[in-house]
Amino acid sequence: MFEDFGNAVAGALAYSAVGIALMVLGFFIVDWLTPGKLGELIWSERNRNAALLLASNTLGVGLIVVGAIWASEGNLAEGIVSTLVFGVIGLVAMAVAFIVLDLLTPGKLGDIVCSDETQPAVWVNSAMHLALGGVIAMALS
Repeated sequence: MFEDFGNAVAGALAYSAVGIALMVLGFFIVDWLTPGKLGELIWSERNRNAALLLASNTLGVGLIVVGAIWASEGNLAEGIVSTLVFGVIGLVAMAVAFIVLDLLTPGKLGDIVCSDETQPAVWVNSAMHLALGGVIAMALS
């Protein structure tokens, strides 16, 4: 019983560490794609567009981590490697989706994200992040 408990604790710690690292990487990617400092936009200027975009990125990464845990079927090493690989694929896909959407629509999406007024384009991009997280999570199974 305690061995299973110890393994579960080790797994939770390992997946949490990898998940946090991927979420931090996601933060830097969103920061790179948008003008200005993302942290200031969200926490100082209380910009809802930037917060929505980052939140959807974080949730997309979370879906991928959950998918990797599910697909690993208890094999911790395989699950951690899958989480890292598919997490990075997901973040790259989200960045590419941002860039493609920016090219296909009027205006600059990065500037729209920084706008003080709520922008529907940010909702569309956020939906893409969540959808990509789900697609990649399902690709793991």
